[in-house]
Amino acid sequence: MLTFLGIILILGGIIIFIIKTIFGTSKTLNWFTRQRNFQMIGIGLVMSVISGVFFYAEPGTAYAVQYPWGSQKAVVHQGVNTKLWGRLIPIQFELPIKYVIPDNEGELGEQSKYANVDKAKYWAFSDAVKARIATSVVISINTADEAQFLSVADRNKTERNLIRSRIIPNIDQSIKNTCKLMDAQDYISGQASDFDRYFKDQLENGMYVLEEYFASEKREIIGDSTTVRTVANKESKQKRYRIKYVNGEPVREYGNSLKAYGLTVVQAVVTEIDWETTFDKRLQLQKEEVAQTQLEKQQAERQFYRAQKEIAKGEAEKATERARLEKEQIQKTIEAETKAKVAEFNLIEERKNYEVAQFKAKTQKTMADAQSYENAKLVTAGLTPQERAEWEYKTSVNIARELKELKLPEIYIQDGNKQDNDGNLLQSLIGADLAKKMMTKKNP
Repeated sequence: MLTFLGIILILGGIIIFIIKTIFGTSKTLNWFTRQRNFQMIGIGLVMSVISGVFFYAEPGTAYAVQYPWGSQKAVVHQGVNTKLWGRLIPIQFELPIKYVIPDNEGELGEQSKYANVDKAKYWAFSDAVKARIATSVVISINTADEAQFLSVADRNKTERNLIRSRIIPNIDQSIKNTCKLMDAQDYISGQASDFDRYFKDQLENGMYVLEEYFASEKREIIGDSTTVRTVANKESKQKRYRIKYVNGEPVREYGNSLKAYGLTVVQAVVTEIDWETTFDKRLQLQKEEVAQTQLEKQQAERQFYRAQKEIAKGEAEKATERARLEKEQIQKTIEAETKAKVAEFNLIEERKNYEVAQFKAKTQKTMADAQSYENAKLVTAGLTPQERAEWEYKTSVNIARELKELKLPEIYIQDGNKQDNDGNLLQSLIGADLAKKMMTKKNP
């Protein structure tokens, strides 16, 4: 800008000087005196010199300065630097390159002036389904190696040419190769991350060499650094592609990589995919089918769990009834066992009482026998007159007491013929009653 203004000032001063020399003085040109004329030319020269000698380096931009005498240098720091009428090749530290799917009006939307934006292209997947793929790629230049940076700037001349002739062709080739490696159905079924990985790896390290195979052929995997997609329909003879491996490493196209230019892939992702209309319809049908299947599955599960609930409820009721019956059974069993135990204890008690009664009876009998035996012995051995008198006294007292307590019948009928034979009636009655009491005392 300064150079342009300086040239205008110089040309203006020269033209005014010529006009004044040819046409003489005029009221319009009287203000431009010779001194002012030379000042204008001088200011133009200074402005032209300043703009040719110095330039301002913007932040985030590297400059390759090529001098008229053949040397060159790299400027990677912002600020005022000298260029000495040399040529400048500015290149951003990071180059954003985007493929964008246009809206319904064909507009790409608001974009940054520092980004290179293009419309997304249609690409065909392995199953011939086409889609517009929107990508976002960020490429970083190598500013640490000055010689490599100057070589890239010298060979590409401008930043735009570097993007158009080097970077975008690699991006397109990476997308094309990656699309060949999978079906559209595989992409939407969970291999989107593989797509991004293959895409970035090819951009940075070089394009894969792909080999053809038929879906019915058995796949052979060399190495273990990748997973090959499984083909469900083995009767198909459709031609497919896969990465060629040697010694466990993918074979790449020699020299076709951004790394050879000192460029590093900072970001390479797929931001959006616009499938073709036929595939969108198929996807919609699949979604509806999946939704219907899920609904039926949920209904079946609901019926299953409802049946399980009824079964569980029945089992719970059975368990409750079983517990109640078992409780009653246990109660009855305990009652029966208690009664049996009580009866058993009563039997034992009666047996013991019987044994005690028997023991007491035997004891009394033994004591009575002993007393009888003692009395008999005393009688047999003879008593002293004093003892005999005492025994007769006690006997008479006992007989008198017995007679007093004797209850004879008020009426007694006896045949007169038997009176002599049976003896005295009173003696008979008294004897019988006494004998009865003696027997009672003897055998209580």
